[in-house]
Amino acid sequence: MRPVSVCQWSPLWLLLCLLCSLCLGSPAPSTAPEKKAGSQGLRFRLAGFPRKPYEGRVEIQRAGEWGTICDDDFTMQAAHILCRELGFTEATGWTHSAKYGPGTGRIWLDNLSCSGSEKSITECASRGWGNSDCTHDEDAGVICKDQRLPGFSDSNVIEVEHHLQVEEVRLRPAVGRGRRPLPVTEGLVEVRLPDGWSQVCDKGWSAHNSHVVCGMLGFPNEKRVNTAFYRKLRKRAAKASARRPKSLGRPIRKRKVKPKPRVGRGPVKRLLAQRQQHSFGLHGVSCMGTEAHLSLCSLEFYRANDTTRCPGGGPAVVSCVPGPLYAASSGQKKQQQLKPQGEARVRLKGGAHPGEGRVEVLKAGTWGTVCDRKWDLQAASVVCRELGFGTAREALSGARMGQGMDAIHLSEVRCSGQELSLWKCSHKNITAEDCSHSQDAGVRCNLPYTGVETKIRLSGGRSRYEGRVEVQVGGPGSPRWGLICGDDWGTLEAMVACRQLGLGYANHGLQETWYWDSGNLTEVVMSGVRCTGTELSLDQCAHHGTHVACKRTETRFTAGVICSETASDLLLHSALVQETAYIEDRPLHMLYCAAEENCLSSSARLANWPYGHRRLLRFSSQIHNLGRADFRPKAGRHSWVWHECHGHYHSMDVFTHYDILTPNGTKVAEGHKASFCLEDTECQEDVSKRYECANFGEQGITVGCWDLYRHDIDCQWIDITDVKPGNYILQVVINPNFEVAESDFTNNAMKCNCKYDGHRIWVHNCHIGDAFSEEANRKFERYPGQTSNQIV
Repeated sequence: MRPVSVCQWSPLWLLLCLLCSLCLGSPAPSTAPEKKAGSQGLRFRLAGFPRKPYEGRVEIQRAGEWGTICDDDFTMQAAHILCRELGFTEATGWTHSAKYGPGTGRIWLDNLSCSGSEKSITECASRGWGNSDCTHDEDAGVICKDQRLPGFSDSNVIEVEHHLQVEEVRLRPAVGRGRRPLPVTEGLVEVRLPDGWSQVCDKGWSAHNSHVVCGMLGFPNEKRVNTAFYRKLRKRAAKASARRPKSLGRPIRKRKVKPKPRVGRGPVKRLLAQRQQHSFGLHGVSCMGTEAHLSLCSLEFYRANDTTRCPGGGPAVVSCVPGPLYAASSGQKKQQQLKPQGEARVRLKGGAHPGEGRVEVLKAGTWGTVCDRKWDLQAASVVCRELGFGTAREALSGARMGQGMDAIHLSEVRCSGQELSLWKCSHKNITAEDCSHSQDAGVRCNLPYTGVETKIRLSGGRSRYEGRVEVQVGGPGSPRWGLICGDDWGTLEAMVACRQLGLGYANHGLQETWYWDSGNLTEVVMSGVRCTGTELSLDQCAHHGTHVACKRTETRFTAGVICSETASDLLLHSALVQETAYIEDRPLHMLYCAAEENCLSSSARLANWPYGHRRLLRFSSQIHNLGRADFRPKAGRHSWVWHECHGHYHSMDVFTHYDILTPNGTKVAEGHKASFCLEDTECQEDVSKRYECANFGEQGITVGCWDLYRHDIDCQWIDITDVKPGNYILQVVINPNFEVAESDFTNNAMKCNCKYDGHRIWVHNCHIGDAFSEEANRKFERYPGQTSNQIV
């Protein structure tokens, strides 16, 4: 007979049984945070490689099946929530385009939209679970802050791939003194594992492996190693090890043996010491040569109980070829700079550090951007190597390095990783409807370690981004720290200092730093610093050398900087200049205010005022901010100058230069424009105006907005009264004195061809100074008919 529960006998017994079950089954209180209701039934993990424990591809387990998240509409807010789900306090970044490798299985979430206040990822809006039009090439990842939530219970978090990973790679020189110049281009390959640095067994080592290692270290190519030399070193180290006495009694007197000329005793001793450490941790490395990281190759790790490691082999040795920026000799530089004319080229624009920026390619003599569709590490690595850097650390999308202007040349670029140029990769020719500049692709490349950041530091500032500049001078035997003379120190010099510090761009270059405490350091060790703005360190700038000549020797007049990770980038809309240019003969009685602000040529002072007129070349100028920070005047509102005649404040002394040049560069007419009012005239659809001059408002140009100076505004002209008929070049330069820092000054100049017959003027072929190739610019300078210029 089937047994019957006692609880079924009566309602009273039923109540008693229920109370007993609640008491006995109640769990003990826990200090762990309460589980989120929305996350019950879900599990989270970080996957992919190469990665650190707090970063990776986000994977979610739902209904027993693991899947990924598409990067469409993914934001930092979603990353914050996912990091909290994973037990970390917050997110520091997120990745796209399957940076940690493509996942498998379902794509659980697409078009994920979070506000940041949600307690669970299930509270965010999306297309619904399992509803996605993405591929795994679009898997999203997160980078969390390496700090756990207090008391977090990770029963719902699984971190996969606990097996060993190669986190970093370095080359340790086996020959030469300790004072070898940086970067190190040849040496024993060492990998950093969780328990420290280890060597790699060279059995089965190939050129493809060397190619990948060099790419990780910031070098575009590898070269053949003199294996016979290192084999001889190993043999001598083995003999020295065999002769070493096993018992350590009194010191053994050694015979003096003259070393062979080709192999010194120093390398043998170093190799002997490394051999005795048994530091091999990796073997069986097999790469295809297209990988961006050694972890993507097939490899094997030695186990802790392996007693025999790398039998019959030795440590792997790699020799790398530096790119033009880091070439050790001028001969290498010349060799690498020799490129066939007409070859398609690539460049980076808008990056805060060397080896990063928006990707631009040259097509038909004109530069344009690349659409980020299907943009990945393989394509980014081809760009980096083509430019003389290593493989790519990141493939950036969504105009992360600022938006370009004008043409978009390429889309859907797909590379195998073996191509020598981005143009060798398969791609799609783009139309205006296919892509916008909000989808411009960018890269961050691996760079060689040069150690320049150890030769400079900041002191006295409120944060690590500002302070008085201190540099290290002197040889290896007697290095000393000192200050830099503030004479002639400006934005360009500050840009180089911030770049050397690894702090991005320069907001300000300061000639007086009395408000920052200098401590005990008072000696000025560098003066006369003059930089072009492109140098990697202050040592590469022109300066007085060991002879210091400073007009103001007090420490209050030493150089300082304020750095920033972002900067503005102004660009003139050249087509509008061409469309709106015309000549006006303006009566002198209407030009009193313009004369007061020096907007006329010097001969106007000799005119018969108020009779007569001046001939003016007028045009409109539309100035866009395509950078990643707002363009703000250097001076605060308290120092703006009020001009009663025009009824406005000048926030900058000179904002734009206008010049008429002969084809050989001689200036025949000039003008300048103070910033009458820097404001947001119009903005892109998704950008709001922030600056307006009315009622003494703040001045500036917001990112994604532009300031329009119409042709009918005073001083929006060049006085060409004294210019003779002929062929000329119209040149407009924004921010000519570098008063305000920008991410790129090479695009601040615009040039146009113009032909003046004494009555009319034709302006055409207007373009930004760096928009054309060098060959196209040379052709532009050779203006047709220039020999007929009548300049007398």
